[in-house]
Amino acid sequence: MPDETKILEENKVREEAVKTIEKEEKKEEPALPKLSAAEFRAYNSMAEHMEYFHNHFRQTWTTLHTACVNNRRPPSMSLKAFLSTGLSFCHHLTAHHSIEEQHIFPILRRKMPEFQNTAELLRQHKDIHKGMDAFEEYLDSVKCGERELELSVMKEKMDCWGEVLWQHLDQEVRTLGAENMRKYWTVEEMRRMPM
Repeated sequence: MPDETKILEENKVREEAVKTIEKEEKKEEPALPKLSAAEFRAYNSMAEHMEYFHNHFRQTWTTLHTACVNNRRPPSMSLKAFLSTGLSFCHHLTAHHSIEEQHIFPILRRKMPEFQNTAELLRQHKDIHKGMDAFEEYLDSVKCGERELELSVMKEKMDCWGEVLWQHLDQEVRTLGAENMRKYWTVEEMRRMPM
């Protein structure tokens, strides 16, 4: 029986196929024409809208997490206000994701693989909510008096999903940015988007 390694090494058809694949991998996407200011605004409108909401989530997260790191609530914030800020954060983020998944993503998934059912952004939503649910449960238990607030415990409850949250906030805005959206949509389609 002939040596398989030798046969594979001397296989001209295979070598040509490998070269073709390597050339295809090296090809870059063709450069798209420069956008006018009006086209950029249209294509970037969803990213700007999303960034507005995401900045609010970043600011609230930072307030809560900084208190945990410093082991001290902000001086101007009562315990009730602090817990309310955390619980409102959870409720607002849940509502935000529900709106995305029910109204925005179904439209985007028609043309964009980033929003298909198995896409990274949807997986991130699930990972965020797994951690956020435990965080919210902890805050509820403190609010109703079942336990005392321990900022070190609260920090642990935040740290387990913080990285994926921040990655998601950034990645989603990038995905909705003008340079990506123009690959899939026309300016007219962008103007009809629900955001």
